[in-house]
Amino acid sequence: MVQSNFPDLKLLQIFVTVVKNQGFANSQHELNLSTSAISTYMSQLESNVGMKLCSRGRGGFALTTKGELFYQEALRILQELDKFSIYTAQIKGELNGTIKIGIIDSIITENNFSIDQVIGLFSQENPHVYIRLQVQSPYELQMGILENRFDVAIGSFFTKVSGIIYQPIYQEQHWLFCSDKHAFFSQRHLTEGQVTQEKMVRRGYWSHHELAKHGFKNSSATVESMEAQLILILTGQYIGYLPEHYAQHWVDQGRLKVLLPSIFGYRAPFSVISRRGRTKELFIQKFRDVVAHTSKIKTSLARSI
Repeated sequence: MVQSNFPDLKLLQIFVTVVKNQGFANSQHELNLSTSAISTYMSQLESNVGMKLCSRGRGGFALTTKGELFYQEALRILQELDKFSIYTAQIKGELNGTIKIGIIDSIITENNFSIDQVIGLFSQENPHVYIRLQVQSPYELQMGILENRFDVAIGSFFTKVSGIIYQPIYQEQHWLFCSDKHAFFSQRHLTEGQVTQEKMVRRGYWSHHELAKHGFKNSSATVESMEAQLILILTGQYIGYLPEHYAQHWVDQGRLKVLLPSIFGYRAPFSVISRRGRTKELFIQKFRDVVAHTSKIKTSLARSI
């Protein structure tokens, strides 16, 4: 019998995490290990496989040519082991493993869709599943789906990407706002021309085409999250779009005002997305079913009111 020199799975997982985070120091939090411990494990892995996988030092972290090939295979093996674990759990009649969920920021206050209810129900129905939840921009969510860094994701996606399945959920109302510190706040008769000439905050994932769709040719500031957008609007130096549900608290306090709603309002369609070819995986099927079920409950309640 040929003796196997297959490396310890723990070493493979550490290696993949280090590569993903581009270095030992960046991986400490996720691995819950010190840099010296990570270095020891990496040296052990290189000793086991008999080749140098990466360089680390003043020049920074970098994979060797062989290390890059080894990384791709290690990634494939770990993904296959995850699938095998899930398949074994299915045979036993239970769902086990980790589901990686991505969402955009600031949807917790959305009345048309309860993300906490969705995840809570999924967790209740699948108590042995470990949930990994991350907040990312729409672009990062789509790239994460394509690269299998996320199993499912929820957000509003202005540009559809090939290879991704989009399951519509609901539409989110957005308005253009100014704060009580802005000159527009006390003005009663604003014109579209006045508004479009004002300093405006745009989201970093908006293209110039998307910006123009919402009535503006240029922006004066860029943000990557709704909280950052709200902060800049509250300074009184900028106007910008916010979801109605997210802004409502500040509207009720008299801090924000909607500008020309008949002209600048729009509705953003939200979807749950997954990679094409993975929709039959039990994790993804069950999560999408919970989303659909929860959305139907919300729709039925809204119709009865």
